[in-house]
Amino acid sequence: MDISDRCEDLRDVRWRREGTRQVETAIDAERFVEQVGFAACLTDSRRPGPSLYVAVCGRRDAVMPRHVQKDPEASLTWQIKDDVVRRGQIYYGKLPRGKTMFIAPRMIPWFHAIWGMRRAEERTRLSPDAQAILAVLRREWEMATSDLREESGVVDRKAFTKAIDELQAAMIVVPSEVVYLPTFTYIWTLAVGRFPDALRKRVRREAALREIARCFLEHAGMTVPGELARVTGLSRPDAGLGNRALVAEGVATMPARGVYVAIP
Repeated sequence: MDISDRCEDLRDVRWRREGTRQVETAIDAERFVEQVGFAACLTDSRRPGPSLYVAVCGRRDAVMPRHVQKDPEASLTWQIKDDVVRRGQIYYGKLPRGKTMFIAPRMIPWFHAIWGMRRAEERTRLSPDAQAILAVLRREWEMATSDLREESGVVDRKAFTKAIDELQAAMIVVPSEVVYLPTFTYIWTLAVGRFPDALRKRVRREAALREIARCFLEHAGMTVPGELARVTGLSRPDAGLGNRALVAEGVATMPARGVYVAIP
């Protein structure tokens, strides 16, 4: 068995790609994210990295069907996601490059060091729409989408979505609940209200890149060119810096350009 085969076997175990270790409940999902550090929600085997949907399916070759509304595994994944968001034990939000991810609390400081911003930077780095929404949430703490649009004055749906995505990408705002009746809506809140200690912890950017790379490599066994960047949303140069720091530390090897293997 070559190294790539061994790593795929390791991923089967760590990423719950086995029928005997499927994720079936929100508590299962929280344990899964705590173990792997971070995971996507509804990606399938065509995208690299740990995924809640693949863990619910419990198989390496899981592919999201075209009509997800009728698929029991996709429906269960969506239900579990809603429960995890409601419980508030795991960070959930849309990071830069559209990466909607679950993040274990222990990994939040490292991700925040890459994408977060200090309050003093908000006026220069956030758009006026994002600042208007943030001002309302800091006053009201949490609010449903329709009410937040009205209170902030960002009534255009496209502009509101863009601003909310901007606030999520900066790890300032997160969904705290999903409501389906009488109409579908998200309830939005400040991330620091749910994870105050993790988001207030200051860490160096270089350390953050190393620890994100370490977390992925520990559970993936190896990473190939571009894989860490695709999973996390990091740029390729930043992903390379993180991986090379592990080589310098002596916990990984680089047998080929862009290929990093964890040392057992």
